[in-house]
Parts: sequence; structure tokens; C-alpha cells
Amino acid sequence: MTLIGIVFIVLLLAGMPLAFTIGLAGMAWFLESPLPMAIGVQKVASATQSFPLLAVPFFVLAGHLMNRTGITERLLTFSRVLVSWMTGGLAHVAILLSALMGGVSGSAVADACMEARVLGPSMIKAGYSKGYASAVIAVGSLITATIPPSIGLILYGFVGNVSIGKLFIAGIVPGILMTIVLMLTAWRVAKARGYQPDSTELPSFRSVMKSLNDSKWALLFPILLIVFIRFGFFTPSEAGAFAVVYAVVIGFFLHRQLSWADVRLSLKESVTDIGMIMLIIMFSAMVGYSIVFERLPQSLAQLIGGISQDPTLTLFLILGFLVIVGTVLEATVSVLLLTPIFVPIIHAVGIDPVHFGVLLMIVITLGGMTPPVGVAMYAVCGLLKCPTDRYVVESLPFIGAVLALVALLAVFPQVVMFLPDLLM
Repeated sequence: MTLIGIVFIVLLLAGMPLAFTIGLAGMAWFLESPLPMAIGVQKVASATQSFPLLAVPFFVLAGHLMNRTGITERLLTFSRVLVSWMTGGLAHVAILLSALMGGVSGSAVADACMEARVLGPSMIKAGYSKGYASAVIAVGSLITATIPPSIGLILYGFVGNVSIGKLFIAGIVPGILMTIVLMLTAWRVAKARGYQPDSTELPSFRSVMKSLNDSKWALLFPILLIVFIRFGFFTPSEAGAFAVVYAVVIGFFLHRQLSWADVRLSLKESVTDIGMIMLIIMFSAMVGYSIVFERLPQSLAQLIGGISQDPTLTLFLILGFLVIVGTVLEATVSVLLLTPIFVPIIHAVGIDPVHFGVLLMIVITLGGMTPPVGVAMYAVCGLLKCPTDRYVVESLPFIGAVLALVALLAVFPQVVMFLPDLLM
């Protein structure tokens, strides 16, 4: 395993694309091990032969299609109507929009980039500092890590053999709580700095209802997704196909904003995204086999067991490690590489894998909003021309609020689990 780590770090620092970094690290282990390389090749090929994995390309395509159906504009308007009257109104609009877009995009980075283009300039023009605007948008996009259909939760369920339907349902309450916590943090900072509301009047009932009606098809999607999975109409993979059909029907027949040129562009962008994700999944399977062969989960379990057998303390030790790993590894890679290591450990101490999966997704996705390799952080700062050091300072209250919420969810697992236990 030392060889894998050395090769991985050297290639990553050299700028090698992430998928090939993982693949070459896995190949290096097989060249050193007594096992034939053919086994590694078989693991790469067999990683693609999974029905649940079909959910990933379907939901990626659905996200691209929905972004071209006018859904984003309608959700932005709805968010403005609901919360723009509050102190720091545009910051609340950004956070609420992330929560609503979580049921559409399923990707924190995609959500952060979209909001940086749409809302970022307006926030800066309204007098918000670039660091504050960037921090609200980047950290706020973390909400999409839990709101269904989260791509990360699909991958965790696939690798860890955990119910994806349960994971979707379990992500709802943490997503809502994170929205509330981030909005409270944004309000406190805005209040201290004297940031003004975007609107001086409370929304009328009529304007709320009108905006709600305009956004109803987007807001219905995650609800229908959960209902159909819960009552057995679809498996999660089939729900992905339903999402694509749903996006096409909305775009062509209901909103009438989707064109065939948009469909072609969505397919082109989806092929690029899916190709990248699938390469990472395929090569991660080779590394995952080496992890199991070297009995790394058992060794770590013994190490952690030597520290404590208490489930809560064990969970905090693992989450602390994941927070650190999340700052240097992209979330998809972390899920694929670390799930086979930690799922056996949490099983052994009696932690529910659904509860753990939601917390894992939050902390490793948070790494995308922090230095040194935060993808969402650099994307937003680049789009808003915000110095990274200013972003880091301004993001600390929001990151602290998220970590406090994670600690709360770790101590009280029923907050995460009561909804999936009730419905499934």
C-alpha cells in the first residue's frame, strides 16, 4: 500500500489527470504483487458491469437537460421572492437556491459555478465583499451533497452495497438543517456588517403563489423521485431514466424552452462528465481490490479498536480523518477509495451505514470548498476574481457552522435516520 501512496502523490503533484493517477498507482501495485496483472484488468472491466451504476449517467444527463429547461431561472425567482427581504438578502437567495438546485443538478461544483455567474456579480454590486459572496456561494453549494439525487450518495451506495433509496431519504433532513444553519450564519455576518436586504418589502401571498406555481415542476422532481423509489415503482437506476424523460417533457412541452440544439449540447457535456466519472470508477476498482487484498480495513479496524470501542468516538475519529482527506482528494475519488475501507469498520462497531454515508458525503464534499485543492473554491474565486486568502477568511464562519452541524448529526443519529426508518 505504501507504493500506491507514493505513486499516487507523485503523479498527482506532477499534474497527471486524476483517473490516470489512480490507474497507474493500481498498476504499480499489481506489478509489485505476486498476483497477475490480468486480475487488475478484470477488476477494471467488471467495475462497469453494474445495474445500479446506470443511475450515474442518467442523473448527470438529467441535470444538464434541466439546466436548459428554464428551471434555474424559475428557482432563482422563487428564492428571491421568499428570502430577499431578509438582512443580507442575496446571500440567503444563494443558499436557498443551492437547496432547491440540489434536487436538479446533484453536483456541488456545478451548482457553485452556476450561482457564481448568475448571483455573484449582483452580490458584489450590492456592496457585499468578494470574499463574503464567494464563501456564501461555494460553501452553500455543499447542500447538494445530501439533497437527492446526490451523485456522491449513488456512488457510496454502489461501492458500499448500501440502499440508495434509503440514502436519498436520509439526505433530506440534513440538507434542510444545513440550509437553515448556513442562512443563520449569513444573517449574523450580514447584520454585523450592515448589509442591506435586496428588497424592502415582505413578499405578498400572491407573489409567493405565482412564483411557486412557476417553479412547481422543479420542486416536484425530488418529491416524485423519493415517492416512486419508496413505493417500488422504480429502482434508483430506473429513477435516473425517469429523470431524463421528466426533464425532456418539462423542457419541450411544459416550459417550452428546450431545443434540439440544447439536447445535443447536453449530451455532449454529459459524455465528457460521465467519461471522467467512469474512468475514475474503473481504475478505483483496481485500487479497491488491492486495499482488500492487503487487509487494510482489518488493520485500521484493529488500530481504531485499540483506541476505543465506543461507536460515537469511532465515528468522530473517522470523520476527522475524512475532513483532512477531503481537502486533498476530490469527493468522487474519496468515496470510491475510502468506502471499501471504512464501511466494514463502521459495521463492526454498530454504526448504520446509511447514517455514515450522509456524514461522509458532507465532510468530503466540504473539502471542495477549502484549500489546498478545493475545486468549488477555485472555480468561484476565479469567476468572481476573488483573492483566495480573502475567501479563506470569509469562509471560516460557514465552515465552522457546517462542522458543528456534522458533530450534532454524529451524536444524534436519529436526526438522520428517523425519516428513512419511518418510510422504508
